[in-house]
Amino acid sequence: MKLRTQTQTTLKAKLSSTLKSWLPILQSGMSDLEETLNEFSKENPYFDIKSNIAQDFSSQKSSQNKRQKELLRGAKGSSVEGDAIEQFCVQEDSLEVVLSEQIVPPLFPTANSQEIAKKIIENLNEEGYFKGDCEKIAQTCSELLNATISATEVERVRKRFAYLDPPGIAALDLIESFCFQLENLDVPSEVYSLVCEILQDLEHHTKHKDAKLYDKAMKVIQSFKNPPALDFFQKEAAIIPDILVLEEKNNIQVQINEKYYPSIEIQTQSKEDKAQLKEEFIKTKIKEARDLVDALEMRKATLYKIGLMLVEYQYEFFKGGEIKPMKLKDLAEEFGHAPSTISRAISNKFLECSRGIFPLKNFFATAIDEETANTTIKDFVADLVKNENKQKPLSDNRILKLIEEKFNIKIVRRTITKYRAQLNIASSSERKKLYKIAPASH
Repeated sequence: MKLRTQTQTTLKAKLSSTLKSWLPILQSGMSDLEETLNEFSKENPYFDIKSNIAQDFSSQKSSQNKRQKELLRGAKGSSVEGDAIEQFCVQEDSLEVVLSEQIVPPLFPTANSQEIAKKIIENLNEEGYFKGDCEKIAQTCSELLNATISATEVERVRKRFAYLDPPGIAALDLIESFCFQLENLDVPSEVYSLVCEILQDLEHHTKHKDAKLYDKAMKVIQSFKNPPALDFFQKEAAIIPDILVLEEKNNIQVQINEKYYPSIEIQTQSKEDKAQLKEEFIKTKIKEARDLVDALEMRKATLYKIGLMLVEYQYEFFKGGEIKPMKLKDLAEEFGHAPSTISRAISNKFLECSRGIFPLKNFFATAIDEETANTTIKDFVADLVKNENKQKPLSDNRILKLIEEKFNIKIVRRTITKYRAQLNIASSSERKKLYKIAPASH
């Protein structure tokens, strides 16, 4: 495919009159594009923003809404539909809120125990494990309550968290979290005893495989959540791709995902009293509204051209190969813009193709050398870990050596550690512990 740059002159001409609105619109991701446009509308009474994302969400949820209304129909109350809307809009509580609501009698019967419990909550890490110092908490609570609080009392209160939801919260480590979670399960005493015994030496659980209830005990252990605050991890927002790369009969096509674009409706009359407005003001605001429409179209044209260039430069990737090194200046030269402008254009943007949804920035990965992009290295690391020996996980040093042999390059070990973190891959020692929790093969 040969890329043509016929849109370059047109883009430059339009840019001169719409630069003020075009750059913020260009930089906005699809999910916050509507919000950016609404900022412009606050100072301009001559256009309205129509949300297509909201409309699409409503159509997808219409069947759920219908079922919800049917369930609520006949219920007593002044506004059944209002109740339904309220139920759909309920915001999920944070872990801190959920725990704080449970710091009540009889589990925490006194003001002292409740204050200690609150301090314990403040010392939980994002995974839900307790990482505080009992001595420091005791000292703080003693000053706050004007009483003598010992570290032993703090520890005693912490262990009451074994009976809170989510199960396993405030444990010191993985094993204690599993023990906490076990206390919340209704299992036969024989299975309970075996689980307790296995947890004392979880890494060598296979020594119990001949026990009659071994499989049931392991199923119980596998049901435990790790980490305990897993359900409270921040949910990832839905990704809406800007660019669609479609393949049909070996023909690759690029499309802009216009389905979710907000539309701008220019008003012929102001929302305000037209008689009170000067004619010059009216003309200016209507022109600004029209420039905004042009800016939105320029955003589509810019991203469409980027899509065409990606298919040309990364053709092998769309056919199942690897991403090749590509620099922002490659696009900047084609567009006649500065690399910083192209950087804005790809920021927070995504492309969807038959291989999945990818951030545009992935296609402009910094090259480790002229032939190998860091994205390729990260893919290689992910594959190594996926296929590694579960009994002997690969260390960062070993991964480093395999990369150097595979790609004939030199990098430092901390680069591997950084890539693991970006891929959400635990260290070799942590992976070994997690592998040992898996059921034994017979």
